[in-house]
Amino acid sequence: MAVKPEEFNFAKNDKFRTAMIPGKMARYLRTCKLWQFIRFIILNIKMLIVVSKSH
Repeated sequence: MAVKPEEFNFAKNDKFRTAMIPGKMARYLRTCKLWQFIRFIILNIKMLIVVSKSH
Protein backbone atom coordinates (compact mmCIF):
# COMPACT_ATOMS: atom_id res chain seq x y z
CA MET A 1 0.00 0.00 0.00
CA ALA A 2 1.52 3.30 -1.14
CA VAL A 3 1.73 6.31 1.14
CA LYS A 4 -0.33 9.30 -0.02
CA PRO A 5 1.66 12.56 -0.43
CA GLU A 6 -0.42 14.23 2.31
CA GLU A 7 0.30 11.39 4.73
CA PHE A 8 4.04 11.40 3.98
CA ASN A 9 4.45 14.41 6.30
CA PHE A 10 3.22 12.27 9.19
CA ALA A 11 5.31 9.19 8.40
CA LYS A 12 6.91 7.77 11.53
CA ASN A 13 10.63 7.38 11.75
CA ASP A 14 12.94 5.77 14.31
CA LYS A 15 14.59 9.10 15.03
CA PHE A 16 11.55 11.42 15.02
CA ARG A 17 8.25 9.79 15.82
CA THR A 18 6.06 12.86 15.42
CA ALA A 19 8.26 15.29 13.45
CA MET A 20 6.61 16.68 10.32
CA ILE A 21 8.43 16.99 7.02
CA PRO A 22 7.55 20.25 5.21
CA GLY A 23 5.56 19.98 2.02
CA LYS A 24 6.59 21.29 -1.39
CA MET A 25 5.00 24.71 -0.89
CA ALA A 26 6.63 25.24 2.53
CA ARG A 27 10.04 24.25 1.15
CA TYR A 28 9.58 26.59 -1.80
CA LEU A 29 8.60 29.55 0.40
CA ARG A 30 11.53 28.93 2.75
CA THR A 31 14.04 29.02 -0.10
CA CYS A 32 12.47 31.68 -2.37
CA LYS A 33 14.56 34.88 -2.12
CA LEU A 34 11.70 37.10 -3.34
CA TRP A 35 9.28 35.77 -0.70
CA GLN A 36 11.93 36.14 2.03
CA PHE A 37 12.48 39.77 1.01
CA ILE A 38 8.72 40.48 1.12
CA ARG A 39 8.47 38.88 4.59
CA PHE A 40 11.46 40.94 5.73
CA ILE A 41 9.77 44.18 4.64
CA ILE A 42 6.45 43.22 6.28
CA LEU A 43 8.13 42.32 9.57
CA ASN A 44 10.10 45.59 9.56
CA ILE A 45 6.91 47.59 9.01
CA LYS A 46 5.23 45.75 11.90
CA MET A 47 8.20 46.46 14.16
CA LEU A 48 8.16 50.15 13.20
CA ILE A 49 4.47 50.35 14.09
CA VAL A 50 5.04 48.74 17.50
CA VAL A 51 8.03 50.96 18.27
CA SER A 52 6.24 54.12 17.14
CA LYS A 53 3.32 53.34 19.48
CA SER A 54 5.64 53.04 22.48
CA HIS A 55 7.38 56.40 21.91
